[in-house]
Amino acid sequence: MGDTPGRGAAGTKRHIGRRCTIRVLIAGGGCAGMAAALHLQRGLRERLRSGEVEITVVEPEAYFTYHPLLAEVAAGSIDPRHVVVPLRRVLPDCRVLTARITRIEHATRRAFADAAGPGEPPAPVELPYDLLVVAPGSVSRGAPVPGLAEHGRGFSTVGDAVSLRNHVLEQLDLASATRDPALRQAALTFVFVGAGYAGVGALAELEDMARTAVRDYHNVDVTDLRWVLAEATDRILAEESPELAEHTLRELRERGVDVRLGTTLASAADQVVALSDGSRFAARTLVWTAGVRPAPMLRDTDLPLDALGRVRCLATLQAVGPDGRALPGVWAAGDCAAVPDPNANGDPCAPNAQHAFAQAELLARNLVLALDAGPYAPGLAAYEPGPASCSTSLGIGRAVAHTRRGARITGRRAWWLHRARHLRRLPSAERRVRVLMDWVLGGVFSREVVSLGGVEYQRSGFEEGFEPGPGRPPGAGPEAPR
Repeated sequence: MGDTPGRGAAGTKRHIGRRCTIRVLIAGGGCAGMAAALHLQRGLRERLRSGEVEITVVEPEAYFTYHPLLAEVAAGSIDPRHVVVPLRRVLPDCRVLTARITRIEHATRRAFADAAGPGEPPAPVELPYDLLVVAPGSVSRGAPVPGLAEHGRGFSTVGDAVSLRNHVLEQLDLASATRDPALRQAALTFVFVGAGYAGVGALAELEDMARTAVRDYHNVDVTDLRWVLAEATDRILAEESPELAEHTLRELRERGVDVRLGTTLASAADQVVALSDGSRFAARTLVWTAGVRPAPMLRDTDLPLDALGRVRCLATLQAVGPDGRALPGVWAAGDCAAVPDPNANGDPCAPNAQHAFAQAELLARNLVLALDAGPYAPGLAAYEPGPASCSTSLGIGRAVAHTRRGARITGRRAWWLHRARHLRRLPSAERRVRVLMDWVLGGVFSREVVSLGGVEYQRSGFEEGFEPGPGRPPGAGPEAPR
C-alpha cells in the first residue's frame, strides 16, 4: 500500500489493488462532526460501499450528545440515555474510532490519536488522510478564579447534567437533615455564572424541579431556596432579541431568582462565593456556564488559527491557506471554525448548535463537489446563515422563542415550539420517539425527584465491607491480593 499523487481535492489516495480510496478523516463527533459525517454518508453512499471513499470519524466518546436538551436532562424531564446517539448506529457506512486526536500534521496529511481511556496507558494511533474535516467543537472557557476549579461545576456533558441534578437534590436532603443554620443556608444557595442559553436554561429548569421537590420536605419551603445568576454583561441571552431577553429577565426575577448583571465571579475559595459587586455568601453549588473556547487540541496542529484558536475559514468552509485562498484538503465547521457571518459584518459565526448543523450540511455538499472538481471549483457555495430560530425552556410550560419569520413568542406556545423544534433536530428517529415518550409520561405522572448520587460513587458500598487494615483508613477499599 503506497501513496501517490491524485487529482482534485484528494491530493493523495490509498491504493487497494487497482482502485484508489480517498480517505476522509473527521476530527470530532459533536454537532458539526456527526452532522457532516451523516450528510457525507448520504451523499457518498455508493462510493463508500464500493470502497472509492473511506470516512473515519474520531471522537473520544462513542456517542453524539444533543446539548440543547441537557437542561431537561438535569431537571429529570428526559432520560439521560435519550439525548445521546450512538455514532456507529447512525453512521453504519463510516468507520468510528473512539479516541482523542492529539496532533495533526497537515503538511504530511497525518493525524495522531490516543485510543486509551482515562487513566490507562497511552495507545497511540496514526491516521493518514487525504481530506480533513476539523470539528472537535469547544470546551468550557475557564477563568483563573480562586476556588473555581475546586468547587465549580461545568454543564457541557450528559455526566455534568446528571451529576448536577443529583447534587441539587442532595443539597435539599442535607438542608432538611442538618440543624446547623449556616450549613443549611449554604446548601440551599445555588449560584450560576454565565447567562447564555446554557446557564439560563439550566437554572430555570432546575429551579422548576426544586419547586416540585420541596413539596415532599416537611421543613424546606420554596422561599428557603436562593438562586443567583451572575452575568458579566448588561443583559442575559446575548444571542436572543432584546425583547425576549428582557421578558426572560422579568420572569426569572418574578420567580425569586437574584439576577445580577454586570457582575463577575471574584472568588469561590472555601465554598464562599465573592462577586465583583462586593457581596459574599456561602454556597455549596456553583455552576460555571460562562462561555466556551475552541478545543485545545487545535493548538497542536499546523492549521491556520485565529487569535481565539479557531480554524480560519473561507465562507465555503475551507481553511484559509497562506495565499488567502483555500488550503487544499482542509475543511472546518462548528464551534472550532471561524466562519464569516455576513449578518454580523463578516465577524465569525457565534458558537451554537444552529450554526454547527447548518455549516455541516453545507460542508458535506461542498466537499462532495470538490472531490471531482477540485478545491477551487466555481460551484462551491458560501455559508449564508438562515434566520435565527433560537429558543430556551424555562421550566414546565414556560419558554421563550422566536421563529424564522421573526415572530417572538413566550409561555406555553413557546414551550411547545421549543420542544417540537429540538425533537425534529435530533438525528435519530429512535431517539426522537424515546424523548417524545419521556415528555408524554412526564405529562401523565409527577416529576421524578430522586437523587441517584450513589451511582457516581458505585464502589462506596463495596469498600465499606472491608475492615481497615494496618495503614489503611476506613473506606480505603479492599487490600490488594497477594
